This record gives sequence, structure tokens and C-alpha cells, in this order.
Amino acid sequence: MTISSSLNAGVAGLSTNAAKLATVADNISNSSTFGYKRVEADFHSMVIGANGGGYTAGGVRSSVQRLVDERGTLVGTSNATDLAIRGRGMLPVASSSEIEQTGTFEQMMLTSTGSFRTDDEGYLRTESGLTLLGWPANADGTIPTYPRETASGLQPVQIDLNAFSGAPTTSVRLGVNLPAVETESDAAGDAREMVIEYYDNLGKSETLTITFTPTIPAAGASNTWQMEVADSGSAGAIVGDYLMTFNDSRTAGGTIDTVAETTGTAWDPATGKVIVTTASGPIEIDLGAEDTANGLTQLGSSFVPKTISKDGSPVGTMSSVEVDANGYVQAIYNTGARVTIFQIPLADVPNLNGMAAMDYQTFAVTPESGAFFLWDANDGPTGEMVSFAREESTTDVASELTDMIRTQRAYSSNAKVFQTVDEMMQETTNIKR
Repeated sequence: MTISSSLNAGVAGLSTNAAKLATVADNISNSSTFGYKRVEADFHSMVIGANGGGYTAGGVRSSVQRLVDERGTLVGTSNATDLAIRGRGMLPVASSSEIEQTGTFEQMMLTSTGSFRTDDEGYLRTESGLTLLGWPANADGTIPTYPRETASGLQPVQIDLNAFSGAPTTSVRLGVNLPAVETESDAAGDAREMVIEYYDNLGKSETLTITFTPTIPAAGASNTWQMEVADSGSAGAIVGDYLMTFNDSRTAGGTIDTVAETTGTAWDPATGKVIVTTASGPIEIDLGAEDTANGLTQLGSSFVPKTISKDGSPVGTMSSVEVDANGYVQAIYNTGARVTIFQIPLADVPNLNGMAAMDYQTFAVTPESGAFFLWDANDGPTGEMVSFAREESTTDVASELTDMIRTQRAYSSNAKVFQTVDEMMQETTNIKR
């Protein structure tokens, strides 16, 4: 009967609007929840068709979808390991309780933001019980090759805040000007000396003493210096002995022309580097390339150590941890040294809205979402990782309140259908009287 179908349509209307109101309530209640993705209810008409010349009401049904691909506004925080993503991509996380029990995880979940802090075991985790996952680095800070279509290479990010670290010196760059007048025949021939500190394999301080001795000719200028490198770690032994001749041409005057070695490796004119072997191993010394003024020079009358730089660092303790835009977790030591200890990849799926929503603003990959792939941050379709930041909820409270009013009116109108049908059926019953 047509009147009966009106009742069915009214029931469907009440049900769908109740579902709509539930999504509105969920969105509003999570309007201050970081990383929350709002839910949207969509209505679809149901057509039953005509029967014997009459129309049969089909009613309405609803479908609900969580809009994971929407991005909330990023807000700044004071915690270096508060993470968000500017653009596409999700952070890999796992249940902290599972990691505490087994030391590993079975299910990888994804989230768009999180406030991670170290717990008593050094794991980076949120207050809601999510542990950040990443790829561990080698001892030298490089990241090995890991599989990207599976979570098998990921490990819980664990930080030892009591760790000590030191890096040995492996390269030194000399930017020194030698006085040209001291290679002339009437010069005194005094040697010039400089001391460079370096760090050995155990983080101890050692020194390279570099002595420049001019060659004094019988007449004119030799433009030649002998450079000796003595290593304190080798009881003062000479580990490098070179005879350097400088150019006196109009176009390249003052730059290195030739270098002959007695001790140490041969000078490479293209790179300007030699290698001396100290007690802790080889150290590369950059003297400057041929005919360039970016290393040792011989000009004027002044001995000037312009630029002396080296790598390596003394032993220090970890003072803080930061995550850069490419997802590298860097341990910062009180000596100023930075060491990469993990890389946090960003996961992406073909259909973000097809993922299954879970507790604490996390999502799981489903057949509808497609398989995930682990990208480097700022690579492929993914955006950059932002530390000191959280992603706000995507809920627009004003829009939700407007939808609430519309849903209330629609629900009341559907309830009115029952009253109207009841009155019509009462009229039908009264025909007999």
C-alpha cells in the first residue's frame, strides 16, 4: 500500500538523519583532537517504483566516509619530536603495549601527526600509546637499503639519551698564505709553524704540527717551501714531507704549481689533496688544487692562516634529538656534533579514504585503500616532515553546527510523516461509521 510505503520511507528518513547527526556529533566532539579526520554522511534515494498505477515510496539510505585525504592546519609546539606532515604521507606507528611485551610489532598503523616523547626505555611514543617506527642508521650515520613495500625493515625508534659519541678526524683543509718574500735570496730562511688539533679513534685530542721552511736560492726567488707534518700521536714522527713550488705567472701567481712528496701520498693536482697516516689512521689534507687560490698560497710578505677546517669531534653526551624535513632523526651532542640514528619514512596508499579508521587517529591499510609504499619524506608524492608542529582537526565547527540544524529539521519533518499517516489511516477507519 502507498500509505504503508510512506511509513517505511519515514523510518528510513529517521534512521539516515540519526546517522547524519551521529557524524556531526563525532566531528564536533573531536574538533580539538589533533590529527582527527572528519566524517561525512551522504544520502542516497531508494526507488521502489510504481505498482498498479500507484507510487511506492522507497525512502533513503546513507553512506558514511572518513575523509582521510583532508589536511588540517599545522600549529607550532615547543617539543622537537612533535611531528606533522606538510603535504601527503602518513607516519608509521605501532602499539606501545605490543612492543613492551614482545620487543617488536605485528601491525603497522598510520597517523598524520603525533606528539612523541621518550619513555623510560628510550622509545619515542605518544601518551595514547603509539610508538614511532623508522629505519635504524649505521654507525656512521648512513641509512642502509630497506624494503619499501613492507614494514619488515621498520623498528621502534629508540634513543639512548645517556649515549656518548665521538668522531675521529679524517680530513683537514688548509687555507694558509705563505710570504713570497721569504723565498728570496736575501731572506733569513726562518721556518713557519702551525699546530692543528685533531681527534683520534678514541675521541682523544692529538695535534698535527705543520712546519713550512722556505728554500733560499743563491739569487732571485725560489718560490719553494718544504712542508713537514709531525703527528703527536706517533710520538712526534714526521708523517708527511712535501716540497711545494708556487706559480709566479701573471695569471696564476701565488697558486700551487707542483708538489713533490718524500713521505705521504702523492699530491693530486685536480683535487689538491694528500694523505698522511697518523697513529689513528689516514688523514686527508687539502692543500688546494693546481692554479687555484682556495688552499695554500704564496703572496706578499705575511704568514696568514686564513681558513683551517676539519671534521671529527671530541667525546660528548647526547643533549637533544631533532627530526629534519627529510625524516632523519638526529642525535645532538653537547659538543655540537650531529649524528643520524634513524630515518622516519612516510607511507602512502593510492586511496587514503579507503583506509580503516582505528583508535587514536590511526588508520590501517585495507584492500580498498591499496597497498602502501614507504617513501623518503619530500620524495615522490609525499610532503616534508615538520617537527615542532601538530596537525589540527579537520572539523569546521561552524559548518557542523549548520548541518546539525538542517539534520534536526529533516528529522522533525520525517517524524511528521508518521503523524500524517496516522491521521490518514484514522480517516480510513472512520469511513465505516
